Amino acid sequence: MDTTETTYNIVPMGKPRMTRSDAWKQRPCVMRYWAFKDECRAQDLMIPESGSHLVFILPMPKSWSKKKKLAMNGQPHQSKPDVDNITKACLDAVYKDDAHIWDIRTSKVWGDTGQIIIKQNQET
Repeated sequence: MDTTETTYNIVPMGKPRMTRSDAWKQRPCVMRYWAFKDECRAQDLMIPESGSHLVFILPMPKSWSKKKKLAMNGQPHQSKPDVDNITKACLDAVYKDDAHIWDIRTSKVWGDTGQIIIKQNQET
C-alpha cells in the first residue's frame, strides 16, 4: 500500500469554546481561530472521508534551549491544545458539515514550525 503525504504550512490550533457573543465581541482566541480557518481554506486543505492520518506539528516555544528543542523535535506533544480540539478545528475549517468523515487518525508532535500533514493510504 502506497501513502501520499500533503504538507500544509499552517500552525494548528484547537477550536475555542465559543458563545453567541463571539460574533461581535472579537475575542483574541476567536479571531485567531477564524484566521486559522481562512488559512486552511486559502491553502485548499483537503481531508479524505476515510483512511487518513492527520499529523499536527506544533511549534516549540522560543524560550526552550537549543538542547531541549533538539531532544523534543518529533516527540509526542502531550499538552494543550488537545488532539480532539485540533482535529475539530481542522474539520470545521474544511467542511460545513463533517458528518461524512468516518475514519481518521490524528497525532500531534513537536516541531520547529507549525504544520499540518495529511497522509492518505492509496490502494495499489
